[in-house]
Amino acid sequence: MSDDEVDHELLDLLRKSLGIGPKDPSAPPETNVLKDAEYVCNNSIDVALDMRHTKLAAHSILAQMQERGYSSKIWCEHALHPKAKDESTVNFIFTMDLLNFSFWSEKSEEERFAVTYQEKRWTGYWSLVAALQRALDEDVPITTPAFWINEEECTEDILRHVFRSDTEEEMPMFTERVECLREAGRVLEEEFDSSVTALIEEAKNSAAGLVNLLADRFPCFRDEARFERKKVRFLKRAQIFVADLWAAFEGLDYGSFNDIEKITMFADYRVPQMLHSLGCMAYSPPLDGRIRRLDLIEPGHSWEVQIRGCSIWGVELLRREILKLDPEAKVNAILIDFFLYDLAKEQEKSGEEAIPHHRTRSIWY
Repeated sequence: MSDDEVDHELLDLLRKSLGIGPKDPSAPPETNVLKDAEYVCNNSIDVALDMRHTKLAAHSILAQMQERGYSSKIWCEHALHPKAKDESTVNFIFTMDLLNFSFWSEKSEEERFAVTYQEKRWTGYWSLVAALQRALDEDVPITTPAFWINEEECTEDILRHVFRSDTEEEMPMFTERVECLREAGRVLEEEFDSSVTALIEEAKNSAAGLVNLLADRFPCFRDEARFERKKVRFLKRAQIFVADLWAAFEGLDYGSFNDIEKITMFADYRVPQMLHSLGCMAYSPPLDGRIRRLDLIEPGHSWEVQIRGCSIWGVELLRREILKLDPEAKVNAILIDFFLYDLAKEQEKSGEEAIPHHRTRSIWY
């Protein structure tokens, strides 16, 4: 080779090292959520992670998870989650995670949006699950994608009835939830023959592939932001759909994924709150004050992006520390997220919350 000739092999290696050029079509799918979270964490000035407390928390979390026999089976054990191992459960989970966002309320526990189902009052995330189960009991096909785009049958009045509240407060962001249903129904009809199982099959048992499919084809799942002039991905609801499938089907059938370890925690309200309570995550005084005053933080604000990115990376560090303590522990980011969420709700119920969760109105979480 002369000095004037281009070394194409060297050029390709350089492009790959810089992350530019065409993607290798044979490479396994990557969501880049964890990579983006690390970037956010490394460049955050208002949110910081504390490794000393992370190591302490890892000891505590591992001990509690072992004591409780905590596993993915916890998902199926809840009274409201579907129990069947078939397409009806797939459709239920897709509908549930399509609408799984923004349940917090500024009203009191007695006045906030609530749903009574099977003689029990449900609030927060569980109010959505209860409303879906109630609708199915009333023969409303609320988990059928073809129903969402039939505006003669699936009218706004019908949807208001499906998501009716026991109180005067209606379901938060009701209009946005209707828009998500309509949009997802259209995408499923046009690209997947109105079949959620066809969508799952196209991912070929790849958790990352399914997350990317949702983000690429469904704008309402495209949970991204800008931070320090860089696009970062969180993909909370896309990832939790995969995680819920994995848990509901116990890693089999529609929940069988060969790369489930690529799913991160689901950056929302409660896990950051719990990470802060455990001392794993700290806020700058201005951000801390904003959260404690219950002041709104706009979607996409640097503070919100830092909270979400550092939460993902914080749970990843917890996972690594737990595996250092017990290399045989059957734990991943999904189970740590589930556990921390449950712990946060337990503390809320007992009045032990150390700090409120941050307030952001968003369809992303």
